[in-house]
Amino acid sequence: MPSSPQPAPETWIAAFNRAADRVRDRLDAVTSTPDRLRETGTTGEGGDRTLVIDAEAEDLVFAELHALHDEGARFTVLSEERGVVDLGSPDVLVVVDPIDGSMNAKRGMPHHAVSIAVAEGPGVAHSGTMADVVCGLVADLGPGERWTAIRGVGAWLDGVPIVAPAAERLTEGGKLELVAIESAHPAHVMASGEALLEHVHRLRAIGAIAISLCAVAGGRVDGMASLWRCRAFDAAAGQLIVRESGGLVAFGDLDAPLSAPLDLIGHGPVVAARSAEGLARVATLPHD
Repeated sequence: MPSSPQPAPETWIAAFNRAADRVRDRLDAVTSTPDRLRETGTTGEGGDRTLVIDAEAEDLVFAELHALHDEGARFTVLSEERGVVDLGSPDVLVVVDPIDGSMNAKRGMPHHAVSIAVAEGPGVAHSGTMADVVCGLVADLGPGERWTAIRGVGAWLDGVPIVAPAAERLTEGGKLELVAIESAHPAHVMASGEALLEHVHRLRAIGAIAISLCAVAGGRVDGMASLWRCRAFDAAAGQLIVRESGGLVAFGDLDAPLSAPLDLIGHGPVVAARSAEGLARVATLPHD
């Protein structure tokens, strides 16, 4: 447990929703593609070149986090652009992706999200894993959907409990009807070609890992796989939403599915499905 009293999950999620509102309003004000394409000239701690809209979105998220800090909350932040920021406790970690799906956002395509999660446990800021995540929000700013979850309580879409199908849909030939893929570089897709042909009927490349995970939670796809290594801030909130909806998630190792560290490094691919059989199938797709 945290070393000092902390906000309740509902308080965290309310703050994350306010941050998402701020990011949405800022992006709505940047109407031209050239303005969305502008870069700061620096590289974020997550390894990607930082867009101006990324930096501005992160500033807006941090404004809400600093407000919680001013009210007495103590925590550490792991963010794609700033890296690790100590705000008073190593036992609570806030994992921030200010814009998941930055490529979509900068090109004016609809699916891009604010993804924020909280993990708790002794020293979680130094040694936490996906299993330590206790609540999270994925705000898909294109359709304006808010996906949330609290560990052991449930998952919601726009405040309504998620009631997803118990199992995946299969074609008459036994393939998964619809699977989302991420990290869809042509080389990764080609390397996964045989497994895709064997197990998948149709593909969707949404362009945001957090949103693809939510699509599994909502039963919109029958599984998802990142075809390359996944970073913690891309998936921390989404993986909890899947799990609390009754689905399954694994990061590289099906025997230790939630052991991926909460850090800035890309570790194993993330896969998710509605059943153990479906998870085993999508786990064959990545070629890390």
